[in-house]
Amino acid sequence: MASEKFKMKDITYGVIIPVLVGLLIIAFATVIRSFLLANLGDESPIPHILTFGFAQMIMFGVPMMLGLIWNKWAGGAAGFIMGSIYYLAMAGYSTGSYAGYGLTVNFFADAGLITYIVVGILIGYMPGALTNKSYNFKRMLGAGMTAAIITALLQFLVNYQFAIPANRDMTLADPLYAFFLIIVPAIALAIIVPIVAKVFTWYGLAPGGYS
Repeated sequence: MASEKFKMKDITYGVIIPVLVGLLIIAFATVIRSFLLANLGDESPIPHILTFGFAQMIMFGVPMMLGLIWNKWAGGAAGFIMGSIYYLAMAGYSTGSYAGYGLTVNFFADAGLITYIVVGILIGYMPGALTNKSYNFKRMLGAGMTAAIITALLQFLVNYQFAIPANRDMTLADPLYAFFLIIVPAIALAIIVPIVAKVFTWYGLAPGGYS
Protein backbone atom coordinates (compact mmCIF):
# COMPACT_ATOMS: atom_id res chain seq x y z
CA MET A 1 0.00 0.00 0.00
CA ALA A 2 1.44 3.35 -1.06
CA SER A 3 1.90 5.91 1.67
CA GLU A 4 -0.10 9.14 1.56
CA LYS A 5 1.70 12.03 -0.12
CA PHE A 6 3.25 14.68 2.05
CA LYS A 7 1.11 17.80 2.27
CA MET A 8 1.64 21.31 3.61
CA LYS A 9 -1.06 20.72 6.23
CA ASP A 10 1.20 18.03 7.70
CA ILE A 11 3.70 20.78 8.56
CA THR A 12 0.91 22.93 9.93
CA TYR A 13 -0.48 20.25 12.26
CA GLY A 14 2.84 18.52 12.95
CA VAL A 15 5.15 21.49 13.51
CA ILE A 16 3.60 24.96 13.42
CA ILE A 17 0.58 24.40 15.70
CA PRO A 18 2.50 22.40 18.38
CA VAL A 19 5.25 25.04 18.47
CA LEU A 20 2.72 27.88 18.75
CA VAL A 21 0.89 26.09 21.58
CA GLY A 22 4.21 25.52 23.36
CA LEU A 23 5.19 29.18 23.02
CA LEU A 24 1.74 30.22 24.26
CA ILE A 25 2.09 28.07 27.37
CA ILE A 26 5.53 29.56 28.03
CA ALA A 27 4.17 33.08 27.53
CA PHE A 28 1.28 32.48 29.94
CA ALA A 29 3.63 31.14 32.62
CA THR A 30 6.17 33.96 32.28
CA VAL A 31 5.33 37.23 30.54
CA ILE A 32 1.55 37.16 30.96
CA ARG A 33 1.76 35.91 34.55
CA SER A 34 4.18 38.70 35.49
CA PHE A 35 1.92 41.29 33.88
CA LEU A 36 -1.19 40.00 35.67
CA LEU A 37 0.56 39.80 39.05
CA ALA A 38 1.85 43.36 38.66
CA ASN A 39 -1.62 44.70 37.88
CA LEU A 40 -3.92 42.45 39.92
CA GLY A 41 -1.72 41.49 42.86
CA ASP A 42 -0.85 38.16 44.49
CA GLU A 43 -4.27 37.75 46.11
CA SER A 44 -6.20 37.67 42.84
CA PRO A 45 -7.01 34.18 41.49
CA ILE A 46 -6.99 35.45 37.89
CA PRO A 47 -3.18 35.24 37.34
CA HIS A 48 -3.11 31.66 38.61
CA ILE A 49 -6.13 30.50 36.59
CA LEU A 50 -4.96 32.14 33.37
CA THR A 51 -1.42 30.78 33.67
CA PHE A 52 -1.07 27.49 35.55
CA GLY A 53 -4.76 26.75 35.08
CA PHE A 54 -4.45 27.34 31.35
CA ALA A 55 -1.37 25.11 31.11
CA GLN A 56 -3.22 22.40 33.05
CA MET A 57 -6.15 22.64 30.65
CA ILE A 58 -3.81 22.14 27.69
CA MET A 59 -2.07 19.15 29.28
CA PHE A 60 -5.24 17.38 30.40
CA GLY A 61 -7.34 18.48 27.44
CA VAL A 62 -5.34 16.16 25.18
CA PRO A 63 -6.19 12.89 27.01
CA MET A 64 -9.82 13.95 27.50
CA MET A 65 -10.09 14.66 23.78
CA LEU A 66 -8.60 11.29 22.85
CA GLY A 67 -10.90 9.55 25.29
CA LEU A 68 -13.94 11.22 23.75
CA ILE A 69 -13.13 10.82 20.06
CA TRP A 70 -11.11 7.57 20.16
CA ASN A 71 -11.45 5.29 23.20
CA LYS A 72 -10.74 4.99 26.92
CA TRP A 73 -7.39 3.25 26.40
CA ALA A 74 -6.04 5.99 24.16
CA GLY A 75 -7.26 8.61 26.63
CA GLY A 76 -5.78 6.83 29.63
CA ALA A 77 -2.42 6.25 27.95
CA ALA A 78 -2.20 9.87 26.81
CA GLY A 79 -3.20 10.96 30.30
CA PHE A 80 -0.35 8.98 31.84
CA ILE A 81 2.14 10.66 29.51
CA MET A 82 0.74 14.20 29.85
CA GLY A 83 0.20 13.86 33.59
CA SER A 84 3.78 12.66 34.07
CA ILE A 85 5.14 15.57 32.04
CA TYR A 86 3.03 18.06 34.00
CA TYR A 87 4.12 16.52 37.32
CA LEU A 88 7.79 16.76 36.41
CA ALA A 89 7.40 20.31 35.09
CA MET A 90 5.52 21.57 38.16
CA ALA A 91 7.83 19.76 40.61
CA GLY A 92 10.88 21.23 38.91
CA TYR A 93 9.34 24.70 38.76
CA SER A 94 8.27 24.65 42.41
CA THR A 95 11.57 23.23 43.68
CA GLY A 96 13.49 25.85 41.70
CA SER A 97 11.23 28.67 42.89
CA TYR A 98 11.76 27.80 46.55
CA ALA A 99 15.50 27.39 45.96
CA GLY A 100 15.53 30.96 44.69
CA TYR A 101 14.48 32.06 48.18
CA GLY A 102 17.12 29.89 49.82
CA LEU A 103 14.65 27.15 50.79
CA THR A 104 15.26 23.47 50.10
CA VAL A 105 11.95 21.73 49.34
CA ASN A 106 11.72 18.52 47.30
CA PHE A 107 8.46 18.89 45.39
CA PHE A 108 9.24 15.72 43.43
CA ALA A 109 8.14 13.85 46.56
CA ASP A 110 4.93 15.87 46.92
CA ALA A 111 1.83 13.67 46.79
CA GLY A 112 -0.16 16.68 45.57
CA LEU A 113 1.97 16.91 42.42
CA ILE A 114 2.33 13.15 41.93
CA THR A 115 -1.48 13.04 41.85
CA TYR A 116 -1.35 14.85 38.48
CA ILE A 117 -0.29 11.52 36.95
CA VAL A 118 -3.41 9.82 38.34
CA VAL A 119 -5.56 12.80 37.32
CA GLY A 120 -4.20 12.58 33.77
CA ILE A 121 -5.04 8.89 33.49
CA LEU A 122 -8.55 9.28 34.93
CA ILE A 123 -9.44 12.38 32.92
CA GLY A 124 -8.57 10.52 29.74
CA TYR A 125 -9.95 7.09 30.62
CA MET A 126 -13.24 8.05 32.28
CA PRO A 127 -14.75 10.10 29.41
CA GLY A 128 -13.90 7.31 26.96
CA ALA A 129 -15.47 4.69 29.22
CA LEU A 130 -18.60 6.78 29.89
CA THR A 131 -19.24 7.67 26.24
CA ASN A 132 -18.20 4.25 24.88
CA LYS A 133 -17.48 5.72 21.39
CA SER A 134 -20.71 7.68 21.28
CA TYR A 135 -20.48 11.16 19.76
CA ASN A 136 -23.72 12.38 21.27
CA PHE A 137 -22.83 15.84 22.56
CA LYS A 138 -24.83 15.67 25.80
CA ARG A 139 -23.20 12.37 26.64
CA MET A 140 -19.72 13.72 25.86
CA LEU A 141 -20.40 16.84 27.93
CA GLY A 142 -21.69 14.78 30.85
CA ALA A 143 -18.71 12.42 30.66
CA GLY A 144 -16.23 15.29 30.52
CA MET A 145 -17.90 17.10 33.41
CA THR A 146 -18.00 13.93 35.53
CA ALA A 147 -14.31 13.23 34.96
CA ALA A 148 -13.33 16.85 35.57
CA ILE A 149 -15.24 17.18 38.85
CA ILE A 150 -14.06 13.82 40.22
CA THR A 151 -10.41 14.53 39.40
CA ALA A 152 -10.66 18.06 40.81
CA LEU A 153 -12.05 16.69 44.08
CA LEU A 154 -9.30 14.06 44.16
CA GLN A 155 -6.63 16.70 43.61
CA PHE A 156 -8.04 18.93 46.32
CA LEU A 157 -8.35 16.14 48.88
CA VAL A 158 -4.76 15.03 48.31
CA ASN A 159 -3.53 18.63 48.59
CA TYR A 160 -5.56 19.05 51.77
CA GLN A 161 -4.54 15.83 53.48
CA PHE A 162 -1.38 14.26 52.02
CA ALA A 163 0.70 16.96 50.33
CA ILE A 164 4.04 18.06 51.76
CA PRO A 165 3.80 20.98 54.23
CA ALA A 166 4.80 23.64 51.68
CA ASN A 167 1.84 22.70 49.49
CA ARG A 168 -0.59 21.55 52.17
CA ASP A 169 -0.23 24.71 54.25
CA MET A 170 -1.37 26.85 51.33
CA THR A 171 -4.49 24.70 50.97
CA LEU A 172 -5.22 24.70 54.70
CA ALA A 173 -4.80 28.47 54.89
CA ASP A 174 -7.84 29.03 52.66
CA PRO A 175 -9.50 25.78 51.52
CA LEU A 176 -12.30 27.49 49.57
CA TYR A 177 -9.84 29.62 47.64
CA ALA A 178 -7.62 26.59 46.96
CA PHE A 179 -10.60 24.57 45.72
CA PHE A 180 -11.71 27.47 43.52
CA LEU A 181 -8.31 27.50 41.82
CA ILE A 182 -8.64 23.79 41.07
CA ILE A 183 -12.30 23.55 40.06
CA VAL A 184 -12.50 26.54 37.67
CA PRO A 185 -9.95 25.21 35.11
CA ALA A 186 -11.49 21.74 35.46
CA ILE A 187 -15.02 22.98 34.66
CA ALA A 188 -13.74 25.08 31.76
CA LEU A 189 -11.92 22.03 30.40
CA ALA A 190 -15.06 19.89 30.71
CA ILE A 191 -17.02 22.40 28.62
CA ILE A 192 -14.45 23.30 25.97
CA VAL A 193 -13.11 19.83 25.11
CA PRO A 194 -16.49 18.19 24.32
CA ILE A 195 -17.31 21.15 22.07
CA VAL A 196 -14.02 20.74 20.20
CA ALA A 197 -14.53 16.97 20.06
CA LYS A 198 -17.98 17.43 18.52
CA VAL A 199 -16.54 19.79 15.91
CA PHE A 200 -13.96 17.11 15.08
CA THR A 201 -16.79 14.66 14.36
CA TRP A 202 -18.45 17.14 11.98
CA TYR A 203 -15.32 17.28 9.83
CA GLY A 204 -14.63 13.56 9.94
CA LEU A 205 -11.54 13.93 12.14
CA ALA A 206 -12.68 11.39 14.73
CA PRO A 207 -11.71 7.71 14.19
CA GLY A 208 -15.19 6.18 14.06
CA GLY A 209 -18.05 6.03 16.53
CA TYR A 210 -21.79 6.58 16.49
CA SER A 211 -24.00 9.59 17.25
